[in-house]
Amino acid sequence: MTPEFHRIKRLPPYVLEEVNRIKARLRAQGTDIIDFGMGNPDMPTPKHIVDKLIETARDPKAGRYSASKGIVGLRRAMAGYYKRRFGVTINPDTEVIATLGSKEGFANLAQALTAPGDVILCPNPAYPIHAYGFIMAGGVIRHVPAPSPEEYLSGVSAAMRHSSPAPSVLILSYPSNPTAQCVDLDFYKDAVALAKKHNLLVISDIAYSEIYFDDNPPPSILQVDGAKDIAVEVNSLSKTYAMAGWRVGMVVGNERICAALARVKSYLDYGAYTPIQVAAAAALNGPQDCVEEIRAIYKSRRDTLVTSMKRAGWDIPAPPASMFAWAPLPEQFKEAGSLLFAKLLIEEAGVAVAPGVGFGEYGEGYVRVGLVENEHRIRQAARNVKKFLANADEILGRAHNTLAAQ
Repeated sequence: MTPEFHRIKRLPPYVLEEVNRIKARLRAQGTDIIDFGMGNPDMPTPKHIVDKLIETARDPKAGRYSASKGIVGLRRAMAGYYKRRFGVTINPDTEVIATLGSKEGFANLAQALTAPGDVILCPNPAYPIHAYGFIMAGGVIRHVPAPSPEEYLSGVSAAMRHSSPAPSVLILSYPSNPTAQCVDLDFYKDAVALAKKHNLLVISDIAYSEIYFDDNPPPSILQVDGAKDIAVEVNSLSKTYAMAGWRVGMVVGNERICAALARVKSYLDYGAYTPIQVAAAAALNGPQDCVEEIRAIYKSRRDTLVTSMKRAGWDIPAPPASMFAWAPLPEQFKEAGSLLFAKLLIEEAGVAVAPGVGFGEYGEGYVRVGLVENEHRIRQAARNVKKFLANADEILGRAHNTLAAQ
């Protein structure tokens, strides 16, 4: 018998993949699926960014190896973004690492910072890489319930008193994926004070820093005096500029942590294709009206989702930021749980969402709805949901009979 590989054994079945398999099967049968399941931007990358990629790719030398920590021009552009947006001075030579998207940056930070058995404090629910990047690196996750940012910090204080060995890293992520919760600068001041009190390093993920609504831009932890002593921030161009497939992210902040990440990456990659990095620098340095346009598209979709689903009988709170709504299960399906609800919704209504339990046990009772379909498709999804909810008893009855027969 072939033994399982050690790291694979540490990873649970990917819950979200169960819905993806149903989606693939139905699409193969010709079913039209309105897909809110994955946070995959559907809008085109702005033209001036694509033009810069094409221009640079024509250089005969463009196909050579690049630099694993990012070319100088891109790191300077990233530092310039932090100065303009947050008023934070960043040294592009020692406090910025360009990464292959924020997910890769986060995973390799875990490799750089984690010794086997290190305890990591992670919010629950959370984006899967926040926990499993560290699990793959040999760490142990202490899940802290995060029904609100304030309750998360309170839970961190309790976890510090009852964890042995003492945790070494605190993970933050606001605007949150999946919950869309936001925080103000006072929250980060409290988080930095707590981390310094307990000798914790902080990784703050703000991949959705530019997807916000109601004129309330999210702050950076690096705006707090002394935050760079202990913290780095992970950010991304994926959502800001509709560049998800380009794979450009950044890790910014504490010099020692950045140096550790740079050393790990130097063994693993040579950086992104140079024309992609040049185009990413053009995105950060160039006109930002495209960012406002992308933000406006997400806001319009958010408003359409909330109003049309409410008419359909499903109350979804309006998210203040991110490209997701964190939706409590409709009353008829609360006892069914988020995974069964998501399966039934795609099979019976042709609408795909991500079950909340896929983001941790405290995500149960919710689903994540991505704002990745246009308004017409959102309204069609609401019509499908209305019929689905009207037939909830019959649908649940069939589902329970099927489960009983298995």
